[in-house]
Amino acid sequence: MDPDDQVCLCYRVSLRKIRNYLKREDPPVASLISECLDAGTGCQWCVPFLTRLHQMHVEGEEPDLNISPQRYAESRLAFHKTGERDIDADE
Repeated sequence: MDPDDQVCLCYRVSLRKIRNYLKREDPPVASLISECLDAGTGCQWCVPFLTRLHQMHVEGEEPDLNISPQRYAESRLAFHKTGERDIDADE
């Protein structure tokens, strides 16, 4: 994903905003990312991805998702139809 691509599609929270939040606040748990413009509190599709980004931050890596924005959005739509994820946060 590019920095300006949205991770939380409900609230339009970009990867850049999440990265900056992680650097600035250094939250001890992933659930506190919700303080960043309510990321993860809508449909909750992005929660596993937010958790992965937090894990990467804790490990000293640059938080990133190895998926295209198009594939990410398509998978979210499928999730809303079926209730099942067809991609993994670690992909």
